[in-house]
Amino acid sequence: MAITIKDVAKMSEVSISTVSRVINDSKPVSPEARRRVLNAIDELGYKPNEIARSLVTKKSNVMGIIVDDIGSSYVAQIIRGVEEVGRMYNYDLLLLSTYGDKGSELRYAQLLMQKQVAGIIVVSEVLNMEIIEYLDETKIPFVYLNKYYNVLESPTVAIDNYDASKKVMEYLIDGGHRKIAYAAQEKDIAITIEKQKIEAYKEWMDNINENPIVLTVDGHSISTGYQLGKKVKELIEKEQVTAIYCCEDEIALGLINYLYDHSIKVPDDISIVGYGDISLASVYRPKLTTIKEPYYDIGAVSIRKILKQLQGEKLEKQTTVLPVQLIIRDSSDIINDI
Repeated sequence: MAITIKDVAKMSEVSISTVSRVINDSKPVSPEARRRVLNAIDELGYKPNEIARSLVTKKSNVMGIIVDDIGSSYVAQIIRGVEEVGRMYNYDLLLLSTYGDKGSELRYAQLLMQKQVAGIIVVSEVLNMEIIEYLDETKIPFVYLNKYYNVLESPTVAIDNYDASKKVMEYLIDGGHRKIAYAAQEKDIAITIEKQKIEAYKEWMDNINENPIVLTVDGHSISTGYQLGKKVKELIEKEQVTAIYCCEDEIALGLINYLYDHSIKVPDDISIVGYGDISLASVYRPKLTTIKEPYYDIGAVSIRKILKQLQGEKLEKQTTVLPVQLIIRDSSDIINDI
């Protein structure tokens, strides 16, 4: 037979309302009464009804997370970081996937508010200021993570994209490369992370007195990178380009496939560098040199930001910046004319 709050009250010789106050920490209780209630809970193995408790406290041990696509490898890593830290503090996850639909983002945020979640993490690939404005108004602790867009008005966790590009360029130039091209996402460059990456790329090309070569793609898939291959082949033949720095790993992997199909060897004929360090980056051959975006850490730090707010701490900074790491693998090499 299930242990009830009445059983706890009877053993501890206090009223049911006193037991409720101890469980929910809602009103003052004498130290002696609190001790007896806690001892009874421990001895009886009583488990409070979390749903009923949330109705009383207006809080729950559930963290809401809205993602763009649960099938994305980087999303899975973020979720894992959130889940493992949340478990340490006895929080469960309520996970919802929008598949890039802005309306669903807002609707799911409203649903999570109805469920009285403790906090909300949004992982998005679209620009949707409406959900940020809504969450601001609710005053609930939240973190907004966007893979492509810079949204400075919201609490977030990210890496320094300028510094990341700087590391790539420094590595390539120190390796003797001078003719270096950058493959960028063309959509909304001025308000995406591409802006900082391109700025760093161009500055380093200026430093070695070489003209920047910026190629643009419209898409985030391996097939998009494959379609870029024809332009890159022409650059290799006509401009003697020796290295291509790609805005995403998927673009780099698709490009490597095209070059392989056209008998252009990586890294013997050209070095390729990606961005992201997705799981496929270390599976494809040659293994991809790339900037590591620490998705697990991004998830873990995101929930910690929310937990700190739940404990009454104020955020000193909206954006938490994580360290940048360049992972050097087999798709890049030094050249002789240093």
